[in-house]
Amino acid sequence: MNPPLLSVRDLRRTYRSRAGLFGSGLVTRAVDGVSFEMTAGETLGLVGESGSGKSTTGRLVMGLEEPDGGNVVFAGTDLTAMTPAQRKPFRRRMQIVFQDPYAALNPRMRVGDFVAEPLLVHDVGGGAAERRDRVAELFRTVGLDPAFMQRFPHEFSGGQRQRVGIARAIALQPEFLVADEPITALDVSIQAQIVNLFQDLQERLGLALLFIAHDLSMVRYLCTRVAVMLRGRIVEAGPVEAVFADARHPYTRALLSAVPIPDPVRERGRKRLPFDAGGYTFPPGAALRDLGSGHLVLDGA
Repeated sequence: MNPPLLSVRDLRRTYRSRAGLFGSGLVTRAVDGVSFEMTAGETLGLVGESGSGKSTTGRLVMGLEEPDGGNVVFAGTDLTAMTPAQRKPFRRRMQIVFQDPYAALNPRMRVGDFVAEPLLVHDVGGGAAERRDRVAELFRTVGLDPAFMQRFPHEFSGGQRQRVGIARAIALQPEFLVADEPITALDVSIQAQIVNLFQDLQERLGLALLFIAHDLSMVRYLCTRVAVMLRGRIVEAGPVEAVFADARHPYTRALLSAVPIPDPVRERGRKRLPFDAGGYTFPPGAALRDLGSGHLVLDGA
């Protein structure tokens, strides 16, 4: 069995709002004891409704936010024990694609310069001519014409902007990539193109991909494993086909029941399973147990 490239252990992040005039501040446990591992070249889908903590988990893994507890170990090195400056060499090996392709781009910067920026920061790619050639190759890799390198972000469609963001993310040839809901802001017709691009890049570059998404059908198509998050905790995880075929947690079943069926007759007969996420109470001391073959479910499901 291959050693894990990424090991996340008991990761925690709590947000506290300021106290109001007549009461104490609100405490939100965005990530509450999340643990998982990923091997090189693997794709893990992290799913759940808005507010479940999946995007915060991705940001904690990347070091964009500091955890309140737990560890993120990458290639045998505990990143949570390092300063931001000490983590810089690992930035070349770990990258992220953000949800909003327009907000992620600098509107005053030509997209070619935007993609080249990581090469400058890490002093790779040789001189200006070599970097320009490298950026042109990156544009071709993500399906963009290198002639677009001199354009500004407002001159692109949403799907093209996301391709620019992906080009920047793979500029340093990383080993691990977080895709934080990269298709949510895109039209349905473009979503499939971006997912296919991720699949192609993973096969070509050997990327380990943490794919954060709402769309379970896309997760089933792209990912080898899936982890389902509810209010900051993983409630079910395992091989995609095992979880989709035999979901055990009621929250996972409710999510799967909401996936549209591309058949009008069957779609009309589809029944959604109710689940009150806000009123759900985790069993005291509940932990993930293995049902076999790596299919994990929270005790009490």
